[in-house]
Amino acid sequence: MLLVGRYHLEHVLGRGGMGVVYRARDLLQEQFGESCSSVALKLLDESLSACPDAHVLLHSEFALSRRLRHEHVVRMYSFEVDTCSQIAFFTMELLHGMTLDRLLLECPGGLPWSELQTIALQLLDALAYAHQHNVLHGDIKPANVIVGEEGVRLFDFGLGQSIVQTTADLPSVSRSRLNAWTRAYAAPELLAGGTLTPAADLYGVACVLYELAQGRRRDDHPPGHRLSRPTQLPRRCWPALHTALAADPQRRTLTVVELREAIDCKRPRWYGWPPRQPLKSCSWQ
Repeated sequence: MLLVGRYHLEHVLGRGGMGVVYRARDLLQEQFGESCSSVALKLLDESLSACPDAHVLLHSEFALSRRLRHEHVVRMYSFEVDTCSQIAFFTMELLHGMTLDRLLLECPGGLPWSELQTIALQLLDALAYAHQHNVLHGDIKPANVIVGEEGVRLFDFGLGQSIVQTTADLPSVSRSRLNAWTRAYAAPELLAGGTLTPAADLYGVACVLYELAQGRRRDDHPPGHRLSRPTQLPRRCWPALHTALAADPQRRTLTVVELREAIDCKRPRWYGWPPRQPLKSCSWQ
């Protein structure tokens, strides 16, 4: 398929709750002699393309992501509509590497701390930056984080929202009717029909970090089970991560930035969770 006489779709890279991402060749860039002319191109899934506000959903994701200029967030290029086929789409950088869900398949016991900490800090940097720019991701999960030679990239803001809506802001789009939350990483209040908040994003990223450390998902534990510290995780980091994993959003009494500080292991922060005695080192023995 050729879109706007410029983008030649090659093959599917992935499918999400509302869209399909293709690898595409930018023929215009090729004409100008660009050696790297491949891009990622996202369009709506056929099940959504007939919805009256489908193009608004897609443009909302593009506009949210375009606000973010961070080394660990996917870079947006352009939003376009193919007039012949009436297909709306946007282009973005083609990411190279391995998504965290695939990485977890290769490391079923969890990642060693040296690797886990690097990934965690970059992912938390990306999410903290998004929150500072009033953007909520809404769907933090291993499949939406890729690790490559250039480090971590957070992508797929399809369920994201703006923290602060103004009259000049993005169109108000209800994503709740899509029922697209990923249950293993969605905050309980989202599954109960609540609104997306920074605390919900915090819960999602904490679930990802817990799984990277433990090799098991947070929801693999039976209801009422008291979570224990993953052996891969330093003792000093566990109180903050445990707080971020609280099912009750009122008990998630920290921010993404504070969780990053804890994972960085530079100084102890306890966030109201025992034990109260600070440890002297970052040892996880």
